[in-house]
Amino acid sequence: MYHDIVSVKDLVKRFGDFTAVKDISFSVKKGEIFGFLGPNGAGKSTTIRMLCGILTPSSGEGSVAGYDILHNPEEIKRSIGYMSQKFSLYEDMTPFENIRFYLGVYSVPQGIWKERTEWVLEMADLKELRNRLTKDLPQGWRQRLALGCALIHRPEIIFLDEPTSGVDPVTRRHFWEFIKGLSEKGVTVFVTTHYMNEALNCGRIVMINNGTIVVSGAPLEVIKNVCPEKPDADLNDVFIRLMKRG
Repeated sequence: MYHDIVSVKDLVKRFGDFTAVKDISFSVKKGEIFGFLGPNGAGKSTTIRMLCGILTPSSGEGSVAGYDILHNPEEIKRSIGYMSQKFSLYEDMTPFENIRFYLGVYSVPQGIWKERTEWVLEMADLKELRNRLTKDLPQGWRQRLALGCALIHRPEIIFLDEPTSGVDPVTRRHFWEFIKGLSEKGVTVFVTTHYMNEALNCGRIVMINNGTIVVSGAPLEVIKNVCPEKPDADLNDVFIRLMKRG
C-alpha cells in the first residue's frame, strides 16, 4: 500500500512584504514520479527549498520522508537526494574524487564505499573516465554523475531541479528511462522541468504560478480539463493558458 512521502498543507513563505508561496497544499506518494511545474519566479524553487530543509516556512505544515519540515530540517537533509539545475559537483575533481566526497558528505559506511563507487561509475558510464577531470566531460555525462552522487546514500526520495537542462534529446530519453526504473524500485522522484513533453512521464503534476497552485492531477486529465475544446491539446497548451491568467 502506497503512502504519502511528502505532505504539505497551507504552506506559506514570505520574504518581508513579498509572499513567494501562498497557502499551497499537496501530497506525493511513495514511488511516484511527481512533476512540479511553473514559470521562473512562480515559487517552485522556494517550495523545494522548504521541502529540503533549507528554508523555514513562514506558516503552514508539512513532512518529508516522515520528518517535519519545521522541526526536523537536518533529518530531512540526510534522508533525501537533491540534484540542482546548476551543476553541483566539483569540476576540478575527477568523477572518482567527486563520488568519494559525497560518500563522506552523506556518511555512507566506509565498508560499502567501493560497491557504491562502482555503482555510480557504471550508472554514469564513466568507468573508463573515472580519473579524468569532471570539467572535461560532456554535459550529459556530468549530469549522470551528479544524479549518481545524489543517489549514493540510497534515499527514499530525490528532488531533481531541471535535471535535463542543456542535454541532448538522446541523453534526455536515457535519463528518463533511468528515472522510471528508480520509481519502479520504490524511489520517489520529485522533479521540476520546463520541458512539457517530459512532464508526461509523471504520474501526477502540479502547476504553480505566482505562488499559488493553479492545477493538479494526472497529465492527460489536466490537459482534458483545461483545454476541453481542443482535441490535440498538450501540456504546452495547458501551461500557456494557465500562466497567462497569472
